[in-house]
Amino acid sequence: MTNKILVVDDEKDIVDIIKYNLEQEGEFEVLTALDGKEALNIAEEEKPDLILLDIMMPGMNGFDVCKQLKTYAPTSRIPVIFLTAKENEIDEIIGLEIGADDYIQKPISPRKIIARIKSVIRRINAETEKFIATNDYIKFKNLEIDTVSHTVKINDEEIFFPKKEFKLLHFLLSNRGRLLSRDVLLNEIWGENVYVVDRTIDVHIAKLREKLGDYASYIDTIKGVGYRFNND
Repeated sequence: MTNKILVVDDEKDIVDIIKYNLEQEGEFEVLTALDGKEALNIAEEEKPDLILLDIMMPGMNGFDVCKQLKTYAPTSRIPVIFLTAKENEIDEIIGLEIGADDYIQKPISPRKIIARIKSVIRRINAETEKFIATNDYIKFKNLEIDTVSHTVKINDEEIFFPKKEFKLLHFLLSNRGRLLSRDVLLNEIWGENVYVVDRTIDVHIAKLREKLGDYASYIDTIKGVGYRFNND
């Protein structure tokens, strides 16, 4: 089985080198983009398994691309590895909780890039194996959600959640590990044609945390952006 990798960098020579080396492995299908807008279009259309994303690009930089990817539900679960040319950007990457999975500092080493890509994909696959999900049922550790019976159980004890809270918890957990903006959450839970203020999401998140007990800490608040159900 091949993994589809999107390589994004404004320097075509770098893109070509990475593409060549990845294809030589025989495990990857490689897509390429030379700017942020092209990357977003390809990501939405192709749904790659991983994105290798340069930070310093003219126009839309890598941070902005990553933020848009992580706040749009169809692309929010795609893992991202940053390529960074400056050492001081590493602190910024770590400080900004925008959902990147790893970073690689330039000058590039094809061997390192391949190793990091394989490592992130292995980790994502391992997390997926620990997470049980079907169309009607989700289980994360001892937290269970059944959409048929509309029940939530923690340690086999049933906890009541009204309809909107239930849908919100289900959507967060279905997209675990990915940052979801308030706009995405509002559209998913309340619908695009219903006017609801941002504060509504915050109130419902607070209610979720009250009922989730030890699992309340799994819901991260990303200030000014949205929320994420983390994997840790």
